[in-house]
Amino acid sequence: MCNRWTVKNIPKYAPAQFYIDNVLPRIKEKKIMALKPFVDRLGYDNVPPEINRLRCRVNYHALKFLPEMEEMSDLLVSRMRNRTGSPNPYMALHPRFEKGMVGLSFCDFVGTREEKARMAEYRQNEWPRRYKNGTYLWQLALQKRKEGRCPLEPGEVAVILRAMGYPKETQIYVASGQVYGGQNRMAPLRNMFPNLVTKEELASKEELVAFRKHVTSLAALDFLVCLKSDVFVMTHGGNFAKLIIEARRYRGHSQKSMKPDKGLMSKSFGDPYIGWATFVEDVVITHQTRTGLPEETFPNYDLWENPMTPCMCKA
Repeated sequence: MCNRWTVKNIPKYAPAQFYIDNVLPRIKEKKIMALKPFVDRLGYDNVPPEINRLRCRVNYHALKFLPEMEEMSDLLVSRMRNRTGSPNPYMALHPRFEKGMVGLSFCDFVGTREEKARMAEYRQNEWPRRYKNGTYLWQLALQKRKEGRCPLEPGEVAVILRAMGYPKETQIYVASGQVYGGQNRMAPLRNMFPNLVTKEELASKEELVAFRKHVTSLAALDFLVCLKSDVFVMTHGGNFAKLIIEARRYRGHSQKSMKPDKGLMSKSFGDPYIGWATFVEDVVITHQTRTGLPEETFPNYDLWENPMTPCMCKA
């Protein structure tokens, strides 16, 4: 086995030359590298097309999941498709509404006075510079919601899916960590779509025990089940959802991937006079072009979410 070397403290906005000077020599020596932390910053820095094509080959042809990971994900997919006793399609949903994401968003969500106080304390401890004294946060939260920069709550996701025409019987696989607010927060979504399950409900503790040793292993299972779903729905940004959408696009745009327009949804949810028929029309029309179809690239675009045309090759 080759020795692995770790390069730590890589600057967030490190240019390509930094990797050439500091990482490449060690890769040549050690063969295997671990970079901590590592972000996809280079994807925004006008990387030459031949380098981007190489990155696509790495993403889709060089990197492989462990056999046991593939086998377990196939088992979960099979169970999703046969939950009703006959083959059926399923939706994969990534509700990015964990405590950390809710806190970092600095958005306001309906809750009890005690819940708001605990969140304020959490934000002050985790992000003291951004929190300051908290007096300006209400105005900031309103502005972020108008701009579509707040995570969607599970209940809001449920209403959007119903407006899109998905019936109560829809089979939904939920890929997520612990949702902020627990079962109470998930109740509206589960009430509207009772056929909603997680990997913990599809598999036994014994089947998952080997994957619990590493959080990334559990995330990898979710990734594969989402990748193989008939419909994938993301509710907020993040590398996990972006990578799934990219991979599905790379496969030829035949798998539907939905990215809700949170700005429009915020406006619609905040309108006390909007009727259901108007709301449904807004949702359907807006999301006709947000289902994972090819998108035009632009300078400094996000390669992880939208593979450019030269990337769409398998040769």
